[in-house]
Amino acid sequence: MPVIQRQPSQAEHGAETRKRLLDTAECLFADRGFAATSVRDITAAADCNLAAVNYHFGGKQNLYREVFRRRLAALREQRIASIHAAREETGSLEAVLAAFAGTFLEPLVRRGRSRSVLDLLQREMLDPQLPPDMYRSEFVEPINGVLVSAMMSATPGLDVRSARVCAISVIGQLVQLARQVRRARLQPSAGDDVSALSETVAQIVRFSAAGVRACAKRAR
Repeated sequence: MPVIQRQPSQAEHGAETRKRLLDTAECLFADRGFAATSVRDITAAADCNLAAVNYHFGGKQNLYREVFRRRLAALREQRIASIHAAREETGSLEAVLAAFAGTFLEPLVRRGRSRSVLDLLQREMLDPQLPPDMYRSEFVEPINGVLVSAMMSATPGLDVRSARVCAISVIGQLVQLARQVRRARLQPSAGDDVSALSETVAQIVRFSAAGVRACAKRAR
């Protein structure tokens, strides 16, 4: 008997089209920025009808927000999961800080979509299009809350206020390192560069762990 292939349903077809639009828009927004990317550019590259953006997202602005929301959610869950894993595995402060630093810097040493996140963020900084509190409420605050909780669990005597200040310090060091790496255009294929980056991260972890413990002792 001939094999009858099941045709995708309308809902499945719509979901596939929506994902294709998001994937395509992410690449174009990262490469060109919001203003230089038209709806026609996106639908043509995604092989979709010109009306597809309005149908699935209600316009270019909402599509841009969904691109960020999807990518930030993936990064958020990755960072939170790494902190939880380190907390469950050893529970040490150094392990928590190292896990957080690793996922924080991962987009810098990976090619493809992880790198496009940095380009998206840089474009957004130069030409803000997102609601003012979206990045903070959907990305920064959830991660910081988990990091602060893990630091307190690993450091007896550390209070919430001190933990939050320490978390800001850790993030500040990693942000500066990330900027330095991007400016120097370190390549992940270069062994010396990867080694230097690893040594710097290890130093940040040691320095930060010592600072966190000092804050805990002062608070007792």
